[in-house]
Amino acid sequence: QVQLVESGGGLVQSGGSLRLSCAASGTIVTINSLGWYRQAPGKERELVATITSGSTRNYADSVKGRFTISRDNAKNTVFLQMNSLKPEDTAVYFCNLKNWNRGSWSNYWGQGTQVTVSS
Repeated sequence: QVQLVESGGGLVQSGGSLRLSCAASGTIVTINSLGWYRQAPGKERELVATITSGSTRNYADSVKGRFTISRDNAKNTVFLQMNSLKPEDTAVYFCNLKNWNRGSWSNYWGQGTQVTVSS
């Protein structure tokens, strides 16, 4: 049905930058939301940022002003530009697609990409 392939994770020093990409393929409906979530060891998965098909953006308070989410609709790709990275941003970052269909959302997840920020 849907495949999400992430790239761009890695190791970076505190204050550095990384750009994550996620390419979606398969059934992507007109009304949708693409986004990024993250999960640190021993913690629950949390929202980082989302962007709807109408380009409405939502950010976690912890990343506002440092991270920017964008999307290329022609390529069904979502990006996360991460600047001023902090050690507490270290986590596995997961790409997420929500398809709106017949009154409900269907959730799809990528395999995750590791982001490690050293102090």
